[in-house]
Amino acid sequence: MQDLTSVINTVNNTVNSATLTNDDIIRGLKEALKVGTNNSVKSASVLDGFYKNALIKIPFPEEAQTMETKLRALGMGTQCDKFVETMNRGAEEASKYAASIFIDAITKLTISDGMKILKGNDNAATTYLKENTTTSLKTAFLPTVTTALSQVEVTKYWTPLATTYNKIPLVTKVDPDLNDYVTTKAINGLFKLIEAEEYKIRKDPTARINDILKKVFGSV
Repeated sequence: MQDLTSVINTVNNTVNSATLTNDDIIRGLKEALKVGTNNSVKSASVLDGFYKNALIKIPFPEEAQTMETKLRALGMGTQCDKFVETMNRGAEEASKYAASIFIDAITKLTISDGMKILKGNDNAATTYLKENTTTSLKTAFLPTVTTALSQVEVTKYWTPLATTYNKIPLVTKVDPDLNDYVTTKAINGLFKLIEAEEYKIRKDPTARINDILKKVFGSV
């Protein structure tokens, strides 16, 4: 898998550091962001991309975590595990549709945006993407998640769990919107991966020896 450092190296080989312009820097940033987002999407959208990644694995809905504890105590641990797995499968499927949305936002990156990213926090580029893609991602993800959850029959696992739990005396009944929950968690998971990619390129000491990184990140 290509990483951000290799992209920076490519740009470094084609740009004369003595004549590095704002346009050169922005072009390099765009290429780095494209690779970072593509890597994140590829990582998330494969089998177990969410389910076996502790950083982004989707757990029981927050309002249902007490329910999970009680059901596991009743011996329904296997059913709980299967429900969690199906939610994560839905997120993995939906993530396949994120790349083009990220690319569109990156293409629109201006010099002003780029300078804010360079002088911003370690997650400034991720913040830029959040601000410019979250609405589009949710619009694209929701129907995909809905379809994906239907295909993996998530309600087949959720319904008996909820029914059993809701019969327990004195508990607060639960019925979360699973489509919205998985959609939100899937989007948040992608941004966590992108943030990790961004942090790597900002902090990688080996990459910092390259001229373009000295000029771009070393100067801020």
